[in-house]
Amino acid sequence: MHYFFTWIAVLAMWPALGQSIPGSETQTPPSPEPSLATVSGFVGETVNGKQVPLVGATLHWAGTTNGTVTDSIGHFSLLAHSTVKQLIVSYVGYQSDTITVDNPAATLSIILRSEKTLQEVTVSGAPGQIDRINPIQTEFITQRTLAKAACCNLSESFETNASVSVSYSDAVTGARQIQFLGLGGQYVQTNVENIPTVRGLATTFGLNYIPGTWITSIDVGKGAGSVVNGYESMSGQMNVELQKPDDRQYLFLNGYVNSFGRAEGNVNWSTPLRIKRNNLANRAAADSKWSMGVLGHVSALRTEIDQNNDGFRDLPLYTQVNLINRYKYSGERFMAQFGVKALYEDRDGGQLSRFGESRYSFLNTTKRLEFFSKTARLYPDKPYKGLGLILNGVHHEQSARFGYSPYDGRQQTLYANLIYQTIIDNTNHTIKAGLSYLLDDYRENYKAINTARTESVPGAFAEYTYTYPEKLTLVLGGRFDYHNLFGGQWTTRAHIKYNLSPNLALRASAGRGFRVPNPFAENFGYLVSSRTVYLDEQLRPEVSWNYGVSLTNDFSVFSKKASIVIDYHRTTFQNQLIVDVEHPRELHLYNLRGPSYANSFQAEVNIQPAKRVEVKAAYRLFDVQQSMGGMFGEERLLPKMMVSRDRVLLNAGYALPYDKWKFDATLQWNGPRRIPYLKEGYVHTTYQNMPTDYAPGFYNLNAQVSRAFRSGWEIYLGGENLTGFRQQDPIVAPNDPFGQNFDAGARVWGPVTGQMIYLGFRFKPQT
Repeated sequence: MHYFFTWIAVLAMWPALGQSIPGSETQTPPSPEPSLATVSGFVGETVNGKQVPLVGATLHWAGTTNGTVTDSIGHFSLLAHSTVKQLIVSYVGYQSDTITVDNPAATLSIILRSEKTLQEVTVSGAPGQIDRINPIQTEFITQRTLAKAACCNLSESFETNASVSVSYSDAVTGARQIQFLGLGGQYVQTNVENIPTVRGLATTFGLNYIPGTWITSIDVGKGAGSVVNGYESMSGQMNVELQKPDDRQYLFLNGYVNSFGRAEGNVNWSTPLRIKRNNLANRAAADSKWSMGVLGHVSALRTEIDQNNDGFRDLPLYTQVNLINRYKYSGERFMAQFGVKALYEDRDGGQLSRFGESRYSFLNTTKRLEFFSKTARLYPDKPYKGLGLILNGVHHEQSARFGYSPYDGRQQTLYANLIYQTIIDNTNHTIKAGLSYLLDDYRENYKAINTARTESVPGAFAEYTYTYPEKLTLVLGGRFDYHNLFGGQWTTRAHIKYNLSPNLALRASAGRGFRVPNPFAENFGYLVSSRTVYLDEQLRPEVSWNYGVSLTNDFSVFSKKASIVIDYHRTTFQNQLIVDVEHPRELHLYNLRGPSYANSFQAEVNIQPAKRVEVKAAYRLFDVQQSMGGMFGEERLLPKMMVSRDRVLLNAGYALPYDKWKFDATLQWNGPRRIPYLKEGYVHTTYQNMPTDYAPGFYNLNAQVSRAFRSGWEIYLGGENLTGFRQQDPIVAPNDPFGQNFDAGARVWGPVTGQMIYLGFRFKPQT
């Protein structure tokens, strides 16, 4: 479940690959005195009489935050503590163990016992887990949590998460958008294994390009991220970890079909590479260093659905083929991983086929090819030191048609990040420094508007971490990037975590974010209309500051485990791309004039009221305001459209012994939100006299039941939007799609489809 530690930790370079978190990679160092002896060993479990490694098991000295995690083969090493001998070993879903280390030179072999076991190990854990060490408020979404729903792709992985909400951006394209801290997904830096991925032209459909069965974990960090990962994080950062080439689960199969006619299949396969050697003494060592992984996905929807009888497909027909092939080398002093990703997808939305060749259609074809590599130089005798390099290249082509309006987009990206880490005097003081380079070549054409540009951005960064054991972690980071189009950009960020008690932690953060918007790719839904697009001025980069504070507390209620998380974040913009759809028949794009901010408050409680029962309750409040009309000298501060002020989430799960049967249900209430005032025949003259319109709140219920078998099979049956609520009129003037009032994007505020039932299977062969 914690395989995500493996590659992030290589870049963070903590002992035995270290302990790292997306966006920051900042963790408590292993010991306050580097001159002490090194304690090393193995952490695993027993399966069918064999010892199997546990990847990402946590070890720390009792009463301190000094620790590490196990690497991809279950090994660990950390410096001995000067006074403490009790080493605590834990892994979610397993019974923790405490080892007394009298002889640091001895090699430890630690075997943990699973709390719940079938033939294979079943890992259990709470619905949401906040990292207790990282100064950035970060929530782990584990495989167990993902399995609570169908989770066919990344956009469908947040159904039980209170921080991230997902909805359709329009009624035709099928594109999904996320909201985080009251802002759109473009303000979240979304990485896959610490490589920026869902950005640029991939913003439109990128969440659909990461199949859920490939994912081992998602780390969701709120607020300003680490400067190590770049300057584009403005409201938060997500890091997605995929199945690794050296995953001990060699084969995983998944199949899915739903009542709308969507079907998909997935395969994850990993294997060690057997290298033939004449020297038998070296053969075993050679065999254990190389591994290969293949991740495959194919999905399609070929059935037309029109539940509100407006003549338009509620969901586009589509076909997607997606593949990753990669290799990994693990040595004592050197680690490397490299591979390729390839994707092809076509979409066909719009009016039903019965309208023939004269129908209004949305067509989109995406071809994406990506190469990546990660290398790390390790220092076994100095586990606090290391050097890592990430390289990534992307070629992304996208062609679309909105009715008779063509769109063509191409993105070519080269990304490099070199990270060096060491200590200053002792491990209470660590520093990361490095160099980065980002090259983006964009070619976007919509009708007669061309937004081609080439961005070349070299950068340098440094991040200092101070740790006062058991009490305080302080991170100060800064980077300077020189943008060939917009000049030098300074990015500063600070994070602090203070333990008020062993179970009560206070966090605070502040930081600057910077990004260059892609006006068409980030607003595809608004192009499904008869609006005339006006690029009113040369767009400038978006710049924001984010400030946040959070309090986390673990406690007991009648001897039952519980936790509460309360956080508040504020994002203020110095400049922002204003997407103005207030005028019927017009779409205006211009720079911010006046204030723009987003306030976010959230309270979440997790409790286990009974054995094998998990309950989550969360409330979220957004206050998001944006100045409109400043371009025309009529500035007015208005609530941002399509953002619900209130959201309530309730999640409950129950599992029978040995996880033979699992039941899960999530109920959400989404409050009212402002929508454009597009009453037929009404055209306002100024922003000051412009009326406002609000969509009503609505409930949404999702549920799933699954049955596991000893043979490795699991069958799951579930439903989404079981309340059956759907927006009756998402499209304006659907009977005249080529007329001047047609609009399929500006007034979509709720589900466009009703109740959906799905059935699927998962298969993991027994080892």
